[in-house]
Amino acid sequence: MHNLLDLDLNNKNLTIRVDMNVPIKNGIIVDQTRIEACIPTIQKALDNNANVLLVSHLGRPEEGIHDKNLSLQPVAESLSKIFGLTVDLIKHLDDKSIFSGSSPIQILENIRFFDGEKSNSDNLGKVLAAMGDIYVFDAFGTSHREQASTHSAILNSRNACAGLLLEKEIDALTKALNNSDTPYTAVIGGSKVSTKLELIKNINLKADYIIVGGGIANTFLKASGYEVGKSLYEESMLDIASSLLKGNKIMLPKKVITSLSFEGENIQEKSIDDVGKDEMILDQFVTEDMEQVLVNSNTILWNGPLGVFENKNFSNGTKDLSKIIASSNAFSLAGGGETLTAINNFIDKDDVSYCSTGGGAFLEFMEGKDLPSIAALKAKI
Repeated sequence: MHNLLDLDLNNKNLTIRVDMNVPIKNGIIVDQTRIEACIPTIQKALDNNANVLLVSHLGRPEEGIHDKNLSLQPVAESLSKIFGLTVDLIKHLDDKSIFSGSSPIQILENIRFFDGEKSNSDNLGKVLAAMGDIYVFDAFGTSHREQASTHSAILNSRNACAGLLLEKEIDALTKALNNSDTPYTAVIGGSKVSTKLELIKNINLKADYIIVGGGIANTFLKASGYEVGKSLYEESMLDIASSLLKGNKIMLPKKVITSLSFEGENIQEKSIDDVGKDEMILDQFVTEDMEQVLVNSNTILWNGPLGVFENKNFSNGTKDLSKIIASSNAFSLAGGGETLTAINNFIDKDDVSYCSTGGGAFLEFMEGKDLPSIAALKAKI
């Protein structure tokens, strides 16, 4: 797979597929993280006197229909401020000003406004591929989607390469997946075992310990014979959870926070042995043995919160976990939207070795799957 440093970028026209799918409220970008992650690749292009056309999606518009609420105009304005120059929004694929405007940076309007993106149209892929001299793929967060801008355009391009962000993602995730230093501890939280079953199975082969949280922990607790009351758990996953527990790697919570409602009615701290039939487990404590395992680890993988951390009444477990990981000397890898939100809420993200920009792509990579965009880049060699 070629990378950005393998190719001569000088005075070239680069079409760069980025992931600038950022949260926007009332025309204002709420979180700039994904935009900031793309800056090194864009800056590298500018340093080589290259012209840049950025391609991204935003939200889930109906394909072929321009939805002003999902326009990339706010992103163009943000990039203008970051780079100190005007970033033009290109609204049509046949716009004559592409790569010939007054600014070295342009951004194509939301790629999902154009017919054929989601269906991986060969026609749209060819149009995108033909726009510039090099097609740079730097959108790890969309690399698990086989779409026109993430797959067909790569295969149809004259020259294609990975951007700097994609390379960082692959290096960090590969280290945690295949080249990790032991002891290796995984923390897997969230609501459902079913959505992370393949991740748990794959990590179970590699990690020394797996700390589970949230609804996932409830399913394992139920499979172990504990009362979980009205807590979220998956009945259909109990047999699989029981099987995974036999490996003696999974660490279950011993002390939890319960309530009669998500709003916080009758909040209590309880031993896992004392949960009532009318109660819900909405947070858990990081026990001393869990903390000791994390402190002694050389590799930590974190995906998912321990409780309903959006409510401060049920945020302490995730908060304590994040602080333990932040103070650890281990190589720590965090991924998933809720995980990154927790990190931004409770600690300095620089205290985590690497925060992945991927959600579904992060999960599929860590499950051991080949991602379509990365496979397409490898096929171009």
